[in-house]
Amino acid sequence: MGTAEITKPQDRLAAWMTTDMEAVNGLIRDRMASKHAPRIPEVTRHLVDAGGKRLRPMLTLAAAHMCGYDGPYHIHLAATVEFIHTATLLHDDVVDESAQRRGRPTANLLWDNKSSVLVGDYLFSRSFQLMTETGSLDVLRILSDASATIAEGEVLQMTAARDLATDEGVYLQVVRGKTAALFSAATEVGGVIAGADAATVRAFYDYGDALGIAFQIVDDLLDYQGQSAATGKNVGDDFRERKLTLPVIKAVAKADEEERAFWTRTIEKGRQEDGDLDHALELLNRHGALEATRLDAVAWSDKAKAALAPLPEHELRTILIDLADYVVERIN
Repeated sequence: MGTAEITKPQDRLAAWMTTDMEAVNGLIRDRMASKHAPRIPEVTRHLVDAGGKRLRPMLTLAAAHMCGYDGPYHIHLAATVEFIHTATLLHDDVVDESAQRRGRPTANLLWDNKSSVLVGDYLFSRSFQLMTETGSLDVLRILSDASATIAEGEVLQMTAARDLATDEGVYLQVVRGKTAALFSAATEVGGVIAGADAATVRAFYDYGDALGIAFQIVDDLLDYQGQSAATGKNVGDDFRERKLTLPVIKAVAKADEEERAFWTRTIEKGRQEDGDLDHALELLNRHGALEATRLDAVAWSDKAKAALAPLPEHELRTILIDLADYVVERIN
């Protein structure tokens, strides 16, 4: 890894966690095996080997290390978090009818929807087997609660995404479900397994929650103003898919009758015509929706940093604070 790359906080985190992540990846490979259904490791390997950042399991490891943990179970929990994440990706791609993930064809495209759903179910089950091995009821409660919140968030999004009545409160509930719940659980269980005090565990929860929300808001903003090469998405994908994300929610809140009719036609009814994306961008800019969304992302990033401020000095604490800055750097 070159020095230019190592300046990124997630790369510094990965460098710090090299040995642990080798153990996590070994455990993932071991537990995704199946004696009776070779389709399971085939599908899982396709997604696991696609080279995601593994950010969530690294957050679990970081929290445990910051609390001085020297037992074996942070590895189990990091693998659990990655299994839950991978299961949700398999299910998401079926729900969204996606054809690409991380620049590669999705599992549902290469195999079929049935395989993706059932292998996702298998990985959820595996994650619960892994977390029971820690012997901690608190860990079980946190990760099972997160799994329920994720599923609830996905169902809520399905009904709210194309409804102009969806406000910022509902949007936040969706984001807490689909993104932030696993970030906050990942950091929280790292503190819990290390036997940290309640204030420290709460700080890790608050950090993960705010980081996850900032992460998703940035993602939604980049859909309207990112570069395709950098984001891996085409500008306006969310608009074409009729997703009511934060920039549009803000614009709808300020819309006059004519503008509201435009959003009703394009988002609620899905009758999109040439030039609609350009008009949507013009409305977002007219009402300052993109800038207001950017400020929201920065505010959540600041909350993430503030959550860690009371914790003792540690190299990993610095990296996690830098990570919160880095998440919003792409939109500043």
